[in-house]
Amino acid sequence: MKKKLLSLLLVSAMAVSVAACGNEPSGNNGTSGADSSTESTTEQQSSEGSVENSETDPGEEQQESATTIAEAIADMDYDTTSAYLYDLHLGEFWDVYQEALAEENVSLKYAKEAIAEAKLMEAAVMLPTRSRGGNYAISNIATRSLNTTLWGNDTDRLYSAIICEEPILASDQDALKAIWGESIGTGTYQEKAKAYLTEHGYTLKDTYNYGSYTSDAATWDVLATSKQADSEKVVHTYDGLLEYDCENVQRPALAESYEVSDDGLTWTFHIREGVKWVDSQGREVADVCADDWVAGMQHMMDAMGGLEYLVGADGAHIVNADAYINGEITDFSEVGVTAEDEHTLVYTLDSPAPYFDTMLGYGCFAPMSRTYYESQGGKFGAADYDPADPSYVYGTDPDHIAYCGPYLVTNFTAGSTIVYRANESYWNTDKVNIKTLTWKFNDGTDALKQYNGFMAGELDGCGLNANALEQAKLDGMFDDYHYVSATDATSFMGFLNINRGGFANFNDDSAVVSPQSEEDAARTKEAMNNIHFRRAFCFSVDRAAYNAQSVGEELKLNSVRNSYVPGSFVTLTEDVTVDINGTSKTYPAGTFYGQIMQDQIDADGFPVKVWDATELTGDGFDGWYNPDNAVAELNTAIEELAALGIVIDEQNPIYIDLPYPSNSEVYTNTANVVKQSVESVLGGKVIVNLTECVDYDQWYGTGYDTTYGYEANYDMYDLSGWGPDYGDPQTYLNTFAPEYAGYMIKCLGIY
Repeated sequence: MKKKLLSLLLVSAMAVSVAACGNEPSGNNGTSGADSSTESTTEQQSSEGSVENSETDPGEEQQESATTIAEAIADMDYDTTSAYLYDLHLGEFWDVYQEALAEENVSLKYAKEAIAEAKLMEAAVMLPTRSRGGNYAISNIATRSLNTTLWGNDTDRLYSAIICEEPILASDQDALKAIWGESIGTGTYQEKAKAYLTEHGYTLKDTYNYGSYTSDAATWDVLATSKQADSEKVVHTYDGLLEYDCENVQRPALAESYEVSDDGLTWTFHIREGVKWVDSQGREVADVCADDWVAGMQHMMDAMGGLEYLVGADGAHIVNADAYINGEITDFSEVGVTAEDEHTLVYTLDSPAPYFDTMLGYGCFAPMSRTYYESQGGKFGAADYDPADPSYVYGTDPDHIAYCGPYLVTNFTAGSTIVYRANESYWNTDKVNIKTLTWKFNDGTDALKQYNGFMAGELDGCGLNANALEQAKLDGMFDDYHYVSATDATSFMGFLNINRGGFANFNDDSAVVSPQSEEDAARTKEAMNNIHFRRAFCFSVDRAAYNAQSVGEELKLNSVRNSYVPGSFVTLTEDVTVDINGTSKTYPAGTFYGQIMQDQIDADGFPVKVWDATELTGDGFDGWYNPDNAVAELNTAIEELAALGIVIDEQNPIYIDLPYPSNSEVYTNTANVVKQSVESVLGGKVIVNLTECVDYDQWYGTGYDTTYGYEANYDMYDLSGWGPDYGDPQTYLNTFAPEYAGYMIKCLGIY
């Protein structure tokens, strides 16, 4: 099974919105903008932190004496090789994680998940780089007027944005922030914010010029994709059962109410009556009914677009979901989603999922009109579903979907503009502040395009990258209008390829060709399979300097992330006792996930800091970069690899290919920081080859657009990340499951 993959271009770069406190789309999460801006989410405090030194070596991998990886896997096929390498490098993580998943007590599950993630971090198969946001921005957008929960697609919904004709002063943004804090849970913030802005001389408007997206949607079928680049564009066209509002309170949407059985296994939703499906011209095509969620879920499972894992044993625990997906049953009526009548929808689970309601804002729970889908050539059942059939046009563009959400797409020009206009048939039209949403494309070639568009009145917000920051200061826009955008739960990582099979892009073998010789590649593969080499590489990357290229020197630490699951993502709701390396340790209710992860890391002697217990955050400091530790780990790796006949020194370095888009000044500079930092710290014994991608499409082709690990064309790759789908750490950790179940595992070159 595949899983959701986020692009750094889509959810990282720069944050524009001042919405905050809570979470992103990733889920799904986040809005887009290479070298530009995105909608931000959570605000977190930042603090500097230092790495704790240790001479112990936890989790050391033991390979058979004088046996190279090449020799060990010589007679293995791809699946067997993937399983072997997974067990070698991530076996301990997976064993501990299985214990966590078996726990019925939620707090004990969280604690054991934190211990499992400690093992994942110690394996050093990936280096956390950044979250989304944490940069300077200027904007016409009222802070907190958009949803900022930490998971799902609701953070992509923009209809509640409050937009002014004029840039909003930083002092007024601060005042709005205070009003929001006083309004949480009351449902009154929107009106209070509008009143405040009007009283202070601002003119409200009902249009939102939004920028910038960096790639067109590959499909407009939200149920057949796991990519943020698609879902963030389609989410405006439909509503879910429940949705989070701008105060981060989950409220009824197309379900007016719901009940949960005492055993937590039956969830019954009462569907709002009178809601219409319409086409892109606004013409009615059907009534919204309970069967729309049954049809949607079956289509999602038939399409296998990467969302299906969320509804089975790895997520919602819907009865027979996995059996249907795996082809063990073909009768969808045996799956635990049924329409009891026209307006009563029931989900039946095989075991409790306390987070089930937090999943409902994600695309896998989107409704779909059965009759409209069939009118577009769609068929149900895995054997009959065939998107390659010439008669199948569903989701091929905005004119071939049905709408029940706040907007209709009235203009879609590839590589240019998407225009959304208010759906006159929308059931909740009084809550729609924005009547016209215009989304602009940005190919990333001009680092000032976003800023210049804002200054010209063509855009309503602008994240200030390093170039735009200096220009804003020169223009006198910085002092009065700047604010620091919030960070969120999206985690971007630098992935290390332990089983590289691609040395040119899988979709174009003439693009992004590796400069390595066969001998170079073989040596790199051996090095990448040595835990000390991987740690040396991770410890040698100056992530503050890396971040400075996109957010500026002053804020370079704000969005630095030190773990995969943000340390503040969940807290214990009751006291629990767990085993930390043979010592029983009790954690009180309220303990952060990150504290438990740090305790396990400390107990293992791994010299990394992922949690600041004083500031209660895992962000805002560089807990990995440590030149001394990097050199020590490299020396150990050199000794171990020498025993295998592999000499590493200045004359015989290890080469690491890092793709980068040369059309972007920001990302070019970021790649150069990695090169300079690694080569300097490791004394020229590791050389970073910056492999040029002439545009974002080629960059995507090196890894983001791949399906299998063997297609990955890099040794280190920093384009992708993950945003949570729901409110449990397993939404992250499941992505590193073996046997093709973990969607991010392919980033390591396996499965």
